[in-house]
Amino acid sequence: MAELDQLIDQGRGVEPADIVLRGGKVLDLVTGELLDGDVAICGDTIVGTCAAYEGKRVIDVSGQILVPGFIDTHLHIESSLVTPFEFDRCVLPRGVTTAICDPHEIANVIGPDGIRYFQQAALHTLMSIRVQLSSCVPSTEMETAGARIEAADLVPLMDHLTGIGLAEFMNFPGVLYKDPGVMEKLNLFRGKHIDGHCPLLSGKDLNGYIAAGIRTEHEATTAEEALEKLRKGMRVLIREGSVSKDMHALAPALTDRTAPYLCLCTDDRNPLDIAEYGHLDYMIRSLIGLGAPVLAAYRAASLSAAEAFGLKDRGLIAPGKRADIVALTSLEDCDVQRVLCGGVEVTDEAFAARDTIPPVGRHSVNAPTVTAQHFRTAGNREDTDVIGIIEGKIITEHLHEVIPLEDGDKRPDPGRDLIKIAVIERHGKNGNMATGFVRGFGLRHGAIASTVCHDHHNIAVVGADYDDMAMAANRLGEIEGGFVVARDGKVLAELALPVAGLMSLDPFEAVKEKLEHLRAAARSLGVTLEEPFLQLAFLALPVIPNLKITDRGLVDVNRFEIIS
Repeated sequence: MAELDQLIDQGRGVEPADIVLRGGKVLDLVTGELLDGDVAICGDTIVGTCAAYEGKRVIDVSGQILVPGFIDTHLHIESSLVTPFEFDRCVLPRGVTTAICDPHEIANVIGPDGIRYFQQAALHTLMSIRVQLSSCVPSTEMETAGARIEAADLVPLMDHLTGIGLAEFMNFPGVLYKDPGVMEKLNLFRGKHIDGHCPLLSGKDLNGYIAAGIRTEHEATTAEEALEKLRKGMRVLIREGSVSKDMHALAPALTDRTAPYLCLCTDDRNPLDIAEYGHLDYMIRSLIGLGAPVLAAYRAASLSAAEAFGLKDRGLIAPGKRADIVALTSLEDCDVQRVLCGGVEVTDEAFAARDTIPPVGRHSVNAPTVTAQHFRTAGNREDTDVIGIIEGKIITEHLHEVIPLEDGDKRPDPGRDLIKIAVIERHGKNGNMATGFVRGFGLRHGAIASTVCHDHHNIAVVGADYDDMAMAANRLGEIEGGFVVARDGKVLAELALPVAGLMSLDPFEAVKEKLEHLRAAARSLGVTLEEPFLQLAFLALPVIPNLKITDRGLVDVNRFEIIS
């Protein structure tokens, strides 16, 4: 951090700035103007704009437009399937200079040590990673997670340099009905930032949820839902992840009037989608293409995000702000040419110069060995609850289908797109296992298994063949977690995720390549979903309507109870 007198003198032009960006135009997110003049930087801080400056280093940005660095307001870095250091290298060159993360994926596996890992990693990344404290570990009492985090466990983590507040409060029934543990956490963070998570909540129940001090929310899936939340004072985060794709539905809500109260987030996005489409850069150009005003899109991507989360040091290219700057040739295309983050130019050499820390959460898959017989679904009634996938959404349908009993078992019926799903407890706690049916994969052969299984991260497996389901599930234990596709007694493709069963130790380029092989293998089974692996993961999250499954059984989320 530069000395105060240096900031003043370099801003006044009394001494040369450390870095000067010369020849470009600055997009002013307050007035919407394109401003002429140099941008002077001292250390990690912008000290001058709209004037000519001399610099110890001058960077020519002629013909380019400078915009503030983008802020992803809610994401789980674990869902990128790589460590924070590889996420940094993957996303920062696309202009995302700040990521507000909730490490509740790893926290559900190894507890507070997972949060500490992210806090320590964030001190060494080039990008600014802000670590929210996970509020719901586990998300409900209807699942078996690897850890439990109570209010007292959060107290030692609260004053870390990377902190903002309490991460997404998913247990919205616990808020509305004043669960004692929930109330303890809300009181602990009273007056501080609390991030929300309340899909489809409306009316007086939404009022009560917001009245608890919850300020932001990313689960709106329609413009109408977003507008109700905006009218009631919430900042709404427009989400476009690898599974949850809400951007098209919410784009009409992004106007010059609403932009100060709307932000952008990805929630869960993997390296394959980042490589094929982009990250927040993709959202910005897509929103503009959908008719959003250019100024509104860039405000939501930076200034509005900074204001919503109390990050007063960023969000504008202006004196006194953090030097997070993205150079573009076209605002409409959001074609990132150069990135400075905290005054450091983003280059391969800058990434190579970072310190890293060792991974945590190894050998976390402690599931029982399963056989084909474990996947039988007994019962004496043919009417069957079925999870219905809605592609691009984590909300599911609660369907009912007649599935006949054959030899005391309800068998998969690929011809009707009814395949078996199972969740197997993998933390070594109780060995629970539950089975059910799901429609929407299109799978006709083989099986897919994963330890990325929100948020408890047990093993989830779907399949048309019990032997292949057993093979895929057992293989996960051998590779310390990840994704497996199996057919006819053979593993067709796999990706090992040995860091808590969630993250790879490989570079993001290698993870992308393996994901391509996995997708191709899934298609060979008949799968029609674009993103089958993360779609599978969200079928086990019992805080998202309407029907889900955990290791304890099928969950009617609307009633917030396990179906007997």
